[in-house]
Amino acid sequence: MFSFQEQFSAATKAHFEAQLALLNSLTTTAFAGVEKVIELNLSAAKASLEETSGTAKQLIGAKDAQEFLSISAAQAKPNADKAAAYGRHLAGIASGTQTELTKAAEAQIAETSRRINALIDEVSKNAPAGSENAIAILKSVIGNANAGYEQLNKSAKQAVEALEANLNNAATQFAQTTEKAARATKK
Repeated sequence: MFSFQEQFSAATKAHFEAQLALLNSLTTTAFAGVEKVIELNLSAAKASLEETSGTAKQLIGAKDAQEFLSISAAQAKPNADKAAAYGRHLAGIASGTQTELTKAAEAQIAETSRRINALIDEVSKNAPAGSENAIAILKSVIGNANAGYEQLNKSAKQAVEALEANLNNAATQFAQTTEKAARATKK
C-alpha cells in the first residue's frame, strides 16, 4: 500500500507530464493554423498580383473614359466574390483550429478529472474516520469545476458559431452590394 505522499507525488508527476503533452499538442495545432493562414495569404497575394497586372494592362489599353470605367466596373464583382471567399476560407481555418484546440483541451480535462477522482477515491480508502464530509465536499468542488468548464466550453462554441455566421453574412452582403454597384455603373 502506498503512502499519501507517494500517491500525491505520482499524481503530481502524471499531471505535469499530461500538461506538457497538452501544451505540445496545443502548440502544434496553433502553428498548423498559423501555417494555413500564411499559405492562404500568400496564395491570395500571388493571385491578386497576377490579376492586378492583367487589369492594369486592360486599363492602360482603354481607348476612352467609358471603356476605362467599364473595365473597372467589371472587376468589382469578381473582386468582391474573391474577398468573400477569402473571408470564408479564413473563418474555416479559424474554426478548424478552434475545434482541434477544443478537442485537445477536452481530452486533457477529462483525463485529469478521471485521475483526480481516482486519487480521491484511493485517498478516501485510507482516510481516517470522520473525513467523509471533507471528501464529499472535495468531490463536489471537482464536480462543480467540471460543470463550469462544460458551460464555458459550450459558450465558446456558441460564440465561434455566431462569429462564423456573422462573417458569412457580412461576406454575402458585401458581395451583393458590390454586384448592385457594378450593375448601376453599367447603366
